[in-house]
Amino acid sequence: MPEGAGLSWSNVCKVYEGAQGATQALDGFTLDVGPGESVAVLGPSGCGKSTALRIASGLTAPTSGSVAVDGRPIASPRRATALILQDFGLLPWKTVAQNAGLGLQIRHASASVRRERVAQALATVGLADFADAYPSELSGGMRQRLAMARALTCDTDVLLMDEPLSALDAFLREEMQSMLKDTWEREGYSQVIVTHSVEEAVFLGQRVVVVSPRPGRIVYALENPEMTDAAWRDSDLFFERCRTLRAVLHGRGSHA
Repeated sequence: MPEGAGLSWSNVCKVYEGAQGATQALDGFTLDVGPGESVAVLGPSGCGKSTALRIASGLTAPTSGSVAVDGRPIASPRRATALILQDFGLLPWKTVAQNAGLGLQIRHASASVRRERVAQALATVGLADFADAYPSELSGGMRQRLAMARALTCDTDVLLMDEPLSALDAFLREEMQSMLKDTWEREGYSQVIVTHSVEEAVFLGQRVVVVSPRPGRIVYALENPEMTDAAWRDSDLFFERCRTLRAVLHGRGSHA
């Protein structure tokens, strides 16, 4: 597994042209993610958070500004960058093992390499016993694990996640948050997770940034290095950080 790569958005603007005219999704969006860092992104619906991820993945081009990984500009999809969407992008007619190895198949990796990396990734996320099952046979949490396994097979050094846990119930969501944190700590990639959940952001982000209403730009950043503590979710500081972010999101206090 490669070390995490640095990711940066520099003064990114994005305008979509539509039948009803132009819509500006991002305006001067600037954010640096250090190698191996975990950053959580909060903001209202429609503020451009998902657009920022798609631009970073190379799937969408910015109208102006730039995105770079380790200083190299991104103009097209990059092999070592993985993007996990809300629906996970699983193919229902393929087995768990086949879905996990899809990225390797697209890159024409040999059958032996695919078998080895898929087996390792499925073991990492706890799905080794379900290699021959199909997505329809998996729970929501297991589908999330499968999406993570697919990212891990491809030597990912940047992982981008767009509300991957939003469809899960509260108990399962906490379980999956712990899995995401454990995997990130073990594998060392850089990650950016977009979420509407303040608690999720504080649990998973070493830094939490808040995006303004559309057109989106970063308006607040909260340093959160204690998130690696084993008992972080139950600590007083965890709840204090959540209160701080809620005040920012609702425009209250000196942080607004």
